[in-house]
Amino acid sequence: MAITTRLDLRQTQSLVMTPQLQQAIKLLQMSNLELAAFVEHEIEQNPLLERAEAADGERAEEAGEAGGAREAGAAASDAAAEAQDTAERERDDLTRGPRMDAAAEARLNAEYAESRDSADLSGGGRAAPDSFASWGSGRGGSFEERRFDLEDTLSDTVHLRDHLVEQLNMDLADPVDRVIGIHLVDLLDEAGYLAADLAAVAQQLGCEVARVEATLARLQQLDPPGIFARDLRECLALQLRDRGRLDPCMAKLLDHLDLLARRDFAALRRLCEASQEDLIDMLAEIKALNPKPALAFDHSVAQPVTPDVIMRPHADGGWHIELNSETLPRVLVNAQYYARVSREVKAKGEREYLSERYQSANWLVKSLHQRATTILKVASEIVRQQDAFFAHGVQHLKPLVLRDIATAIEMHESTVSRVTTNKYMATPRGMFELKYFFTSAIASSEGGEAHSAEAVRQRIKALVDRETAGDVLSDDRIVEILNKEGIDIARRTVAKYRDALRIPSSVQRRRLKSVEI
Repeated sequence: MAITTRLDLRQTQSLVMTPQLQQAIKLLQMSNLELAAFVEHEIEQNPLLERAEAADGERAEEAGEAGGAREAGAAASDAAAEAQDTAERERDDLTRGPRMDAAAEARLNAEYAESRDSADLSGGGRAAPDSFASWGSGRGGSFEERRFDLEDTLSDTVHLRDHLVEQLNMDLADPVDRVIGIHLVDLLDEAGYLAADLAAVAQQLGCEVARVEATLARLQQLDPPGIFARDLRECLALQLRDRGRLDPCMAKLLDHLDLLARRDFAALRRLCEASQEDLIDMLAEIKALNPKPALAFDHSVAQPVTPDVIMRPHADGGWHIELNSETLPRVLVNAQYYARVSREVKAKGEREYLSERYQSANWLVKSLHQRATTILKVASEIVRQQDAFFAHGVQHLKPLVLRDIATAIEMHESTVSRVTTNKYMATPRGMFELKYFFTSAIASSEGGEAHSAEAVRQRIKALVDRETAGDVLSDDRIVEILNKEGIDIARRTVAKYRDALRIPSSVQRRRLKSVEI
């Protein structure tokens, strides 16, 4: 075959990820806060986009102006005449002064004489002028009108650093100790612990390690108790010392916190040489302490979750599902402005820019509508397939995967995954992320329908919650109970679910129930 140059015409199909398509895909996985910020940015960049609320307000204002034009023209002469009469009356008042009848003047003189007599009786003759000023203005000697500000009623937020520095300046008189103290304050972590090496601190500040340790000992006496501790044991010891409860028996307990974490109360009784009642009292005191003393000054406010979908029971027995209109940004394309500007644009670059902005605005509106439609479609299908959960509880949660929803609504699994990311639904049973309803399946031992992994976890938690001190269920016993209920599950799966729920082992639960904490 000879090597020659040819020109062939071929027809193929391929998926091209245009910038508009990439933008539409990104909009699907955005949360409501991210979407609001993105739309706000687009409105600032695109002059053809505007909020639907602003557009409705402008149209209403234009309609009001057009409807009231005739009334404004008819009342113009009346308004001018009334303004002229008002101006004449004001000039008469300024020239003649305020007019007062005899009865009002007598009443004012009586009130003034009474206030002057009461001021003379309380504070002598010198208090009369101040009392008169206070009586006339209501501000204790000032004739200025008092202005009330709502911000004056707000309490000032006290930060941990300011709280510690204020105490430090009062307790430490030496300037060198103050410098060391402020440096140690800046080294505290968010829990109030000091993780820095004192030798490195002394080398950095150019002083002796003994002086840094002495300053640290002074700082550990500040409020809140337990601050500037270097580990959990020291933090608890500082708080117990502040309460006067750090005796030798309690010190031994703090030296063996690992046994307390393992619930080995028998070994703790032997080491502390304490009875069971004394150990229970000591553990109760430790539980009352604060392992992270600095968190009391954490003023961060948890932002509530705003649902994207709202679900309510319908009157006919079904479910009513709708999008939360508060989280949907409503934007419009100002076609009138585009038509007016396009008629005046002459340069080629300006026409291209205007056309590109118009296409971008139309695509954004279309993408937002498509996003809302897809979210509603996915949420409706989830509610349809998990109807038993909403009607009877978590025990009836069905196993569900993305493929089931994608097949039902004829979409790709990746689209369903993006839609269910960071999207929440408000239901009669609480607020749930859409991802919550997708759980793996556990086979049935009787050959029936599979069970949801989340339902099995909640069943294990319910069994553990009903335990008594004399009947603590082991993992093998839990497996037997679940098998009798038709759930085919292995022991290692029960142990994995128990660890995920932060439930201790049967040995630790038995020790914990033996001391009745």
